[in-house]
Amino acid sequence: MTKLITTQRAYQFRYYPTAEQVTALNQYFGAARWVWNACLAWRSHAYKVQNEKVTGVDFSRELTFLKTLESLAWLKATPATVYAQVLRDQDKAFANFFAKRAKYPRFKKRTHAPAIRFALDHRVIKNNYCAGQLLKLPGLGVLNIRWSRLPTGIPKMITVRRDSCGHYFVAFSCEETIAQLPANTNSTGIDVGLKDVIVTKQGYKSGNPRYLRRYQRRLKSAQRRLSRKQKGSHRWQQQRVKVARIHAKIHNCRQDFLHKHTTQLVRQYGAISIEDLNIKGLVKNRHLAKSMHDAALGELRRQFEYKTAWYGRDLFIADRFAPTSKTCSKCKAVMSIMPLRIRYWICPVCGAFHDRDVNAATEVEDYATGGRPECYAHRGQQAPSAQQLTLPGMLVPIEVRIKPARQTDCHG
Repeated sequence: MTKLITTQRAYQFRYYPTAEQVTALNQYFGAARWVWNACLAWRSHAYKVQNEKVTGVDFSRELTFLKTLESLAWLKATPATVYAQVLRDQDKAFANFFAKRAKYPRFKKRTHAPAIRFALDHRVIKNNYCAGQLLKLPGLGVLNIRWSRLPTGIPKMITVRRDSCGHYFVAFSCEETIAQLPANTNSTGIDVGLKDVIVTKQGYKSGNPRYLRRYQRRLKSAQRRLSRKQKGSHRWQQQRVKVARIHAKIHNCRQDFLHKHTTQLVRQYGAISIEDLNIKGLVKNRHLAKSMHDAALGELRRQFEYKTAWYGRDLFIADRFAPTSKTCSKCKAVMSIMPLRIRYWICPVCGAFHDRDVNAATEVEDYATGGRPECYAHRGQQAPSAQQLTLPGMLVPIEVRIKPARQTDCHG
């Protein structure tokens, strides 16, 4: 029997507005930005001068009065639900600031990528929304959306945003029931890296497309032209869009690569083991920072986490300090050193030949699942003091030490 799971699922679709809708959206974006900045200035002044804490609800009452003024009559043209969501977002921003999760809220600029939210009236939802056919918003009418997928749930909030390229998107989340995949007893360990983004213990290597470096020449040329134009001019705006579109191309290619591989692995294996990498620490290395960001290893783990939860798979996390690359997957002997230049090596204890990444992927699964043997093959024997490790094209001295057996916890 197929198991079902109920969860919130997010969707984002490309939106092609008409000329009238573009004019209305520009007005809505501007009004929402003005309300955010006015409320932020009002709250900051009330706290600094009067030592009084106010909320978005307090400003909402002031906003009702401001709409009656002749000079601010244009505020009436924007739906009230847009203002309500803006004030809620600011309350959340202040809550994060006081909880020390974020910095003090900042004023919004015209050049920032704008986004607004609409609340759908569920009393007449059948007249406003039908997946794949109809989406109607107040003040905008029917939206021309490219439905790449068909959601099964009904959204409550609709977000309309314009990115830095000038493209419009519609995003929402809805509660859906997802059918989990059939039970699968296959398992794999995954070693991630920069030479190959994904390497499984079965020997599959995904390669690394390096999209940022692939488009670096075009990006460098476009950025150089942008730097030569007067900031804020019409030609500067045109060139800025060209630079933004190259960045969007890189981002879309990278996301497509990660989604295809993670989905394939989740469908193929019932249990997946990955490493707990310190991404923030690794990107501090100026020699690896660009390649680390280009590989998007943090996004890779995020996709594995939610996809395994959706489809009923098990995800195990190996400790970041586990010596996966230095441990022989056959006899469990641990090498004292294993430089990055060594891609293939022969265990000096058991003589097994290893591909560095495939061996590491095997050890990632052992450490993550707690599937370590009770004792190593050579436990109790005296380890060699030094061995000549035979490698393709080089001889590298490797000191070998045998660690005692230990129990490992299961992370997941």
